Amino acid sequence: MIRTVSTFEALVGTPFADGVNALCWRRSLPGDFSEVLAHLDSGEGIVPLDEERLRSLPVSNEGRAAIDFMLADLRTLRERGLSPELNCIYGYPRDNESVSLPTDVYSFHADSAPVEADTWLCTYHGAPSEGLLNAEARRRIDVPSVRAELLLGFGGTDDEAFADHLQEACHDLHYLPLPNARPYSFGVGHLWRIALDYPGSPVAPCIHRAPSTLALDPPRLLLIS
Repeated sequence: MIRTVSTFEALVGTPFADGVNALCWRRSLPGDFSEVLAHLDSGEGIVPLDEERLRSLPVSNEGRAAIDFMLADLRTLRERGLSPELNCIYGYPRDNESVSLPTDVYSFHADSAPVEADTWLCTYHGAPSEGLLNAEARRRIDVPSVRAELLLGFGGTDDEAFADHLQEACHDLHYLPLPNARPYSFGVGHLWRIALDYPGSPVAPCIHRAPSTLALDPPRLLLIS
């Protein structure tokens, strides 16, 4: 369940509880992020962007405002002890080993950690991430036909070893939308804090995925921590 907040302090301080596993601070973006992208060299995959490179771009005042906004977000999260990254994303690696049951970020999934942690993210340009309400999703390994396919590939029996295999391959973190499910958009410019799957979490993890992109789609500017 999603809750909207109006300040960064509320985004940090609101606990995940009572089914709320996604917090969103809605914002309007300043400046020209398209201009920033226009001055970046073309690339592929995930290209990290640091302050030195962004400051060196020959952009207008509108482009400078966009850069200042992204760098301010980086500083704010670092001051909270986080390790955010700013990336220009041309595309993520695809899971080519499992065409029918991929475990890449384009599949609906939950992030996980061995200790209490959150994921923070904001899309400044390009297609935003998508979320799926937990009530509208089902773990893939709980779908009998999917489990049977995975068991066939495993080549064993449905026992503890198979359960360990599913966990090691991250199949237990991937979900399928239920019929009539309606994925929601994270939008552009909004800063999100979403729940992970970790031992003792008070809520279910937030289910989300990277947007499917085509070859001619513009790259994404994404902050993630």
